Amino acid sequence: MDLGQQVYPADMATNVEIPTTSVPAMLFQSVMRQPKRTAIVAGERRISYGQLGADIQAFAAALQAVGIGIGDRVALMLPNCPEYVIAYYGTLAAGAVVAQINPMSVARELETLLLDSGAVVLVGMASARARLKTCRDRTKVHTLILVEADVVAPVTKSECDEQPGDTYGYDAFVAGGRALNLTPVTFDPSTHLAMLQYTGGTTGQLKAAMLTHRNLIANAVQTAHFFQNAFRPGQDVVLAALPLFHAFGMTLCMNVPLFLGDRIVLMRRFDPELAVDVIEREQVDMFPGVPTMLIAIANLPGLQPERLSSLRLCISGGAPLPLEVMQTFEEVSGCPVLEGYGLSETSPITHCNPPFAKRKPGTVGIALPSTAYRVVDPADHRRELPPGQMGELIVRGPQVMQGYWQMPMETADVLKDGWLCTGDIAVSDEEGYVSIVDRKKDIIIASGYNVYPREVEDILYQHPQVREAVVVGVPDAYRGETVKACIVLKPGAQASEAEIREHCRRYMAAYKVPTQVAFFDELPKSAIGKLLRRALRT
Repeated sequence: MDLGQQVYPADMATNVEIPTTSVPAMLFQSVMRQPKRTAIVAGERRISYGQLGADIQAFAAALQAVGIGIGDRVALMLPNCPEYVIAYYGTLAAGAVVAQINPMSVARELETLLLDSGAVVLVGMASARARLKTCRDRTKVHTLILVEADVVAPVTKSECDEQPGDTYGYDAFVAGGRALNLTPVTFDPSTHLAMLQYTGGTTGQLKAAMLTHRNLIANAVQTAHFFQNAFRPGQDVVLAALPLFHAFGMTLCMNVPLFLGDRIVLMRRFDPELAVDVIEREQVDMFPGVPTMLIAIANLPGLQPERLSSLRLCISGGAPLPLEVMQTFEEVSGCPVLEGYGLSETSPITHCNPPFAKRKPGTVGIALPSTAYRVVDPADHRRELPPGQMGELIVRGPQVMQGYWQMPMETADVLKDGWLCTGDIAVSDEEGYVSIVDRKKDIIIASGYNVYPREVEDILYQHPQVREAVVVGVPDAYRGETVKACIVLKPGAQASEAEIREHCRRYMAAYKVPTQVAFFDELPKSAIGKLLRRALRT
């Protein structure tokens, strides 16, 4: 038994059996159990499990008709909507691989991700048609599927023999698939890739964690087992305010609820007032969220606590949860908040405060079943450190990725002797509760989104007036952290904070744009001339 699992109840297993099945097969079990139960709520739309299953099969059949099969990459660039869920599971049912893309990505970012993944199909919003088509012309993408587009001709069986470069409206694409038969695909779930989950490393270099069907199934099963005394399979209503393209949202807001046969209430974008309306109207039980969401709801003026009375459990992740935020939200909602921890590389959950034992605010809790962890010497991962001593957190379990897409050297840097080196500095107590103390990485976590300083710095250096630039994360009462750019201008040059921010806004998603810009005559450097990032985090 791993340290931390000693607090599991005597009748609760510390290890779970992972079914040998695929992610869509897991969903179809729920479809067969309760075809008439509502699976998805999106505004006025209500989709039953039976309808969801039929649409997934149709989408998969349509993909096969345009030549998509085992191992092909399909890029999804969608907000939270039913079409995202259908395209995600339909891609997997066709034997293809999902490449997750943030819908806020600008053309430069999108093109980079499409080239890296080698995606041949891109599913996106019709409102982004121009951006998507431009990127298609520069990448391997030959099929574009637009959600909320004007109706165009549906896909047919002969499409795969025609010249590639087609654009379809999503509704027409699925309608065509309903007239086709889905060809069953067979593969080994333990090795067959399900998705590429993009993340970054210590330098902010673009990486895609390779997650298999078994990785995703494992994390769903582990989570369901860990929360077995808190979840009510087939009855819970889950608020999906987290973006589904994010690993946290994908697992807790989609895969786990659909595995259990629950109802998902989708929010296309988070708005605190709308979230309260949705929670009250749909009688939401479960609320996975990031701290900024909790802050926004708790600080709504005139909020009546009874409007949140249906909430039974909130699971917080994606960023550190300040104690004051936890306490304020619980006072307003009457709902307990359990903080957890995970990584894109671990599908993503490895730790959480337990619903069956004491909660320790300020920690990320204990390890999920079938998950082992160690706190080790950062210079020697084989040397385990005792409780109370800080070191690097390493983890092992069936949810750990297979490696980084087409990056063997980077994979070898983090996967060592069966353990994933997280790069996070942590400390555990005598009962196995883990606290994340610091990050070896310089990642900035703003509102739950990862921002990689090097990427922002590269854009800053493209500004003609900038001589030196360092980007750091600084504390922010709302976002947890926010992006600060520290800049030295070229001799005689002039630039305002607004000009710098507008320059960044043209080349990157809004959440990456610095909210603070500070100008310096000189930036602090080490004896060898290296810019000292830590000295600027004030």
